[in-house]
Amino acid sequence: MTRPIRSYVLRQGRTSAAQQRALGALAAKHAIHFAPQLIDARAIFGRAAPLVVEIGSGMGETTAAIARAQPEYDFIAIEVHGPGVGSLLNRIEADRIANLRVIRHDAVEVLQYMVADASLAGIHLFFPDPWPKKRHHKRRLVQPAFAALAARKLAPGGYLHAATDWPDYAAQMLAVFSAEPLLANQAGGYAPRPVQRPLTKFERRGLGLGHAVHDLLFRRRQE
Repeated sequence: MTRPIRSYVLRQGRTSAAQQRALGALAAKHAIHFAPQLIDARAIFGRAAPLVVEIGSGMGETTAAIARAQPEYDFIAIEVHGPGVGSLLNRIEADRIANLRVIRHDAVEVLQYMVADASLAGIHLFFPDPWPKKRHHKRRLVQPAFAALAARKLAPGGYLHAATDWPDYAAQMLAVFSAEPLLANQAGGYAPRPVQRPLTKFERRGLGLGHAVHDLLFRRRQE
């Protein structure tokens, strides 16, 4: 499936020496190479455990904190930007986080080709690029096709947790996810921030600018 419009732009940000070393030396140990075939989480992690995918892990601070706090789950972080991937690889290595791996690739293609239907315990989508200009709204990740794809990958009862500090994007997320037949809103509207989600860098920045943060919590309906 061709995706002419992507929800990100690969910016030419500076990759530090430590991040570059991690991309070269730690990827084989802690990263999963993109390939158009289903991943075997049991083989990757050496156990059977509920699997959660995080879309857009950024620099990985929150991702690593969640993985450390929930050792009973396995996590796969998806991120396209090299500095963020390198930073997270370093965190995994330094903190010996055994239940976390990284894929450096487009998240939609990872879900499409590498994740089996009805296989995920959860999906995290924290502070995706809001593309604030109206002419760029088509680039926003949360659209009906994405909601349908994400819902299909969740196991019955699996959860989708999203957060944003952009009010109009929050409203769009709420409308799009609410319209997806497989998803049920767990809060009737926006949800209180679950205790298991640490404050992210973007959230702290948004709060500092006076932005309200909106969490959304949906579950895949039991079939």
